[in-house]
Amino acid sequence: MADSFEQALQAVRESALAKLAQASTEEEANQIRIEVLGRKGNLTLLLRGVRELTPDQRRRAGEQANTVKQELEERIEEALVRLHDEAKERVLAQERLDITLPGTRLPRGSLHPITQVMAQMVDIFTTMGFQVAEGPQVELDYYNFEALNIPRDHPARDMHDTFYFSDEVLLRTHTSPVQIRVMESQRPPVQIIAPGPAYRRDSDISHTPMFHQVEGLLVDEGISFAHLKGVLTFFVHEMFGEGTPLRFRPSFFPFTEPSAEVDIGCVMCQGEGCRVCGGTGWLEILGSGMVDPEVFRIVGYDPEEVTGFAFGMGIERIAMLKYGINDIRLFFANDLRFLRQF
Repeated sequence: MADSFEQALQAVRESALAKLAQASTEEEANQIRIEVLGRKGNLTLLLRGVRELTPDQRRRAGEQANTVKQELEERIEEALVRLHDEAKERVLAQERLDITLPGTRLPRGSLHPITQVMAQMVDIFTTMGFQVAEGPQVELDYYNFEALNIPRDHPARDMHDTFYFSDEVLLRTHTSPVQIRVMESQRPPVQIIAPGPAYRRDSDISHTPMFHQVEGLLVDEGISFAHLKGVLTFFVHEMFGEGTPLRFRPSFFPFTEPSAEVDIGCVMCQGEGCRVCGGTGWLEILGSGMVDPEVFRIVGYDPEEVTGFAFGMGIERIAMLKYGINDIRLFFANDLRFLRQF
């Protein structure tokens, strides 16, 4: 009985090895694994007959069967690796690439016009020694209004159309809160610009709920309105051209005194008068003024020792004037025909 088991075991081994030698695909090798080692495979069924042998014969038969099983498993695994590599080589041979063919050109993007104008504005002011400062967009009412000399009952709050989260938390309506935070954290001299987004509940051809501003602040001993005029004149000529006329027109802002708005000669009609400038030949571009002494007192500066000026302008407005755009909503419409012009 033991001899017949050994003969049958060798027959299973030789048959499996012969089939493996003929296998040409991984599928065929896996099928051989199932036929020999599966639950109903030849070797599995043969091992079930071991129970009819004597104990000594069972031990010997088990050792032989385990040796054959281990050998077949190794040979099948080797065959699978070999057949996998051969299949991959065949695929690579069939899918050979012609590297001399031209590649596919991908469209190149560019910076958004608002980003371009903001970068240019930052470059102009940093050339004059200003440092870039940043602050949170979700702001406290104190920094957005009260510290800027705009108490809760001040009518100027009505001009801002603010997005409130609560009585004390809001989306900043300008980047001026950055100026307060900087002055709280350092002593004069201070020379910063604060570029970034701001938010107001307003939407038409010249306003959007989110817009961008660059605000500036310079505080030191002996700073006068003449310094403010010099800085802003240099900025206008760098941004719009050396021959661009400008004027300072008296105005009012709660956090500056005296205050002025800056107008430039209309870039559409060259000052002759048109629909864009309302026939005046001038276009307003920014607000400015000498920092109110009350603001200095709020941040702990002595207005008897230092003076300073501040200014602020909308980046979208500067971009509209620079590029001759008549609808601010074009910046946010994501129309590639518009964006590709920049």
